[in-house]
Amino acid sequence: MNGIHGPGGLDERFLTRNGHAARQLAALLLRQGADGAGARLPRVRDVAERLGVGNGTVQAALRLLEEAGAITTVARGHLGTFLVGSDRAVLWRLSGLGTVPAAMPLPHSRRFEGLATGLRTAFEEAGAPFSITFLRGAAARVAAVAEGRAELAVLSRFAADRLIGQQPVELIADLGPGSYAGEHGLLLRPGGTLGSPGLRVVVDDASEDQRMLTDRLFAHRPDVERVPCRPSLQPWEELARGRADAAVWNLDEVPAQTATGMQVLPLGDELTRDLAVRHASAALIGRTGEAAGGVLAAVRGVVELSTVTAVQGEVLRGERVPAY
Repeated sequence: MNGIHGPGGLDERFLTRNGHAARQLAALLLRQGADGAGARLPRVRDVAERLGVGNGTVQAALRLLEEAGAITTVARGHLGTFLVGSDRAVLWRLSGLGTVPAAMPLPHSRRFEGLATGLRTAFEEAGAPFSITFLRGAAARVAAVAEGRAELAVLSRFAADRLIGQQPVELIADLGPGSYAGEHGLLLRPGGTLGSPGLRVVVDDASEDQRMLTDRLFAHRPDVERVPCRPSLQPWEELARGRADAAVWNLDEVPAQTATGMQVLPLGDELTRDLAVRHASAALIGRTGEAAGGVLAAVRGVVELSTVTAVQGEVLRGERVPAY
């Protein structure tokens, strides 16, 4: 793009009335996913009505986007105008949508590292700047989205189902079984016995999944003592330090050397059948309605979620080095 640059590195032509319309049009194309070759552009009069400008302004905006290298179009008479090609990175920059911050679980497991790598890759391929904040606890991540400190949050589908409705957030996507966790199990300290009276069980109040699974598993055991997990530790670390006898946890996050000597028991067929899918599936959430602005619509339009799980699989198989 040639020309004098103004504040923020934008060509000064994009600071004019026509330029403002061009930036709005860039965001509109991203939100509608109409940025790929062969896509039919919205009619000029429809865009003009939506943006509250004249037809001439929209036509000038289209020319600006072409001159900037954001799109290449071809007119096909009464059929309309179609994209020949586009540069999503340029479209995103011109749109003013900015960086998309996401709140993710702490990267304690290769699965979470793969998920973070997959998300970064998908956003990079979409030309959308992306950043990650790691927060422990689904409720903390949901709060970050609700308060505007993050545009997206990653949590289990189970936690998402429980927390949506408590905050102004909505489900954007479910990435499917195995995208969030592998298998949950019950860890017993070396020499421990599940039937021991006064069994000390770790409860991590920061984890919706762990707390619910623990309550469900020991609902019939009034003798069980619940030991709060300290914020600086993981539940299995409390076992290793002798503060508790048992803990329900995602086995992905238990280092092999730590698990040596510990007993790992299944949670039970009924519990597993009922909850395994929702606990193991990663959910993406964002703010609802007008509070979301145009960012999430643009994310839906251009980010290929299949890339996320494909890259995660490569990381899990050792075919790709995590990079996030």
